[in-house]
Amino acid sequence: MAPFLESVKSFADVPITADGVDTVAFLEASEGVVKLFKLLENPAFTPVVSDLEGNITKVRTRYDSHPSQSSTLELLLFTEHTTEKKQPASEGLMWLLRGLAFTFRALQAAQNNVQTELSKAFTEGYENTLKGYHNFVVKGIFAVAMRACPYRKTFYDKLASDPSGGPPVPADELNRQLNVWLAALEKILVRMKKVYEEKKYGDVRL
Repeated sequence: MAPFLESVKSFADVPITADGVDTVAFLEASEGVVKLFKLLENPAFTPVVSDLEGNITKVRTRYDSHPSQSSTLELLLFTEHTTEKKQPASEGLMWLLRGLAFTFRALQAAQNNVQTELSKAFTEGYENTLKGYHNFVVKGIFAVAMRACPYRKTFYDKLASDPSGGPPVPADELNRQLNVWLAALEKILVRMKKVYEEKKYGDVRL
């Protein structure tokens, strides 16, 4: 095994061409976000993990049934909207992007200030992204999850550690890897936010 960011597909490795964002690579990188939330070892984040996994499944189901029409996220959206009465994959992708935007904002807040604890960073990320879509009950669930975040040092130590017993990633290298990961994720989010809004498929707050 290897340290966390070296064991999952980075959004920096997701191809983006003139045709759009590669669907399979994007889903693989999104699965890394699921593993990241599991790394937090916070039972309160179980609904977040379930939501991410469910939406990944919706997009993958569409890809598996229509691979030639779903090679990029943009093509998947276009073909589903023009050929189907219902668009479960498009809706699933929208909610997946919303969850990724939450993750991006939270980790970006943590990276921007080394004094920021995860509870504050994830609260900030939630308020800027997902909160506006949730009802009172779901907001309460997330409030509990934010308060149950591990300490910043505990989380960053887990990101750096090698489960197989090898040396941890140095702090400066970990920050470099995480910043590259975040920058690539932001690029995809900005791109897809524009697609959803211009095509009136929905909205993604970033």
